[in-house]
Amino acid sequence: MIRIEGISAFVAIVEGGSISEAARRLRLSKSVVSERLAELERTLGAILLRRTTRTLTITEDGLAFLDRARRIMQELGEATAEISERRGTLAGPVRLAAPVTFGRMHLGPALYPFLARHPAMELTLDIDDRRVDILAGGYDAIIRHGPIVDSRLVAWTLAPSRRLLVASSAYVADHGLPATLNDLADHRGIFYTFRGVADWRFQGTDGAVIVRARQGLVMNNGDMIRDAAIAGLGIALLPTFIVGPALRDGLLVEIDVGHRPEAEFIYMAHPEGRNPSRKLRAIADHLKQAFGDPPYWEV
Repeated sequence: MIRIEGISAFVAIVEGGSISEAARRLRLSKSVVSERLAELERTLGAILLRRTTRTLTITEDGLAFLDRARRIMQELGEATAEISERRGTLAGPVRLAAPVTFGRMHLGPALYPFLARHPAMELTLDIDDRRVDILAGGYDAIIRHGPIVDSRLVAWTLAPSRRLLVASSAYVADHGLPATLNDLADHRGIFYTFRGVADWRFQGTDGAVIVRARQGLVMNNGDMIRDAAIAGLGIALLPTFIVGPALRDGLLVEIDVGHRPEAEFIYMAHPEGRNPSRKLRAIADHLKQAFGDPPYWEV
């Protein structure tokens, strides 16, 4: 008889790309995951994955079994969630990914009271500024700031996000205050890396206006970009949920160039075609209420 544990291990290995990653996701030892895979292969009488010391590749039998295995795990999860919902509780695993700065400053504090009210929920929250693959990563949903770029995803808006051009008073004193978009070309920019592009996008009368200042510093973390701006290293375009306190404390000043940056949002996205669980909807509804509209960090 095929055991669910073996199917779960097989799917986790394929989606994680390695036995080590599968073990991390399942919170098991590598030896247990390997044994569960081996038992599944013995039961099926087929080799699903070919393993060497350096590589792991899926066989034709593995490909044939993978879609059914994924459906089995998805339906099992949905059935478990349905039973919990019938009892009026939110229970079982949820796996989310979120960016570092927003996760630390706002997402965590919003989630903790929710989790305290639902102790049977098992949340795994991966905090990382890199752009993750929601399907390959095995996530139920991702929480992100900005535009949505993956057409395979369905996005729920959690809050609007306003961005501002900012710099330190010392930088403005040394380099002058830009008043137009064209003025920005003469200034040193601190950019957030996104697909290797270092530019700023503003709302124009005929669509987006792209501005490229002189590249001074490029990073993929909002905290560090804010700190670099406070240190006087250049101008940065950052959301108010990051720079609000620094503006209030006078560590940064807003720069008005007569155009608003393109609108962005805090959103939760889940894979298209996958019925989101009641747990996921409950988390999204709670976060919308916790953030507010306009969000509390705009006050």
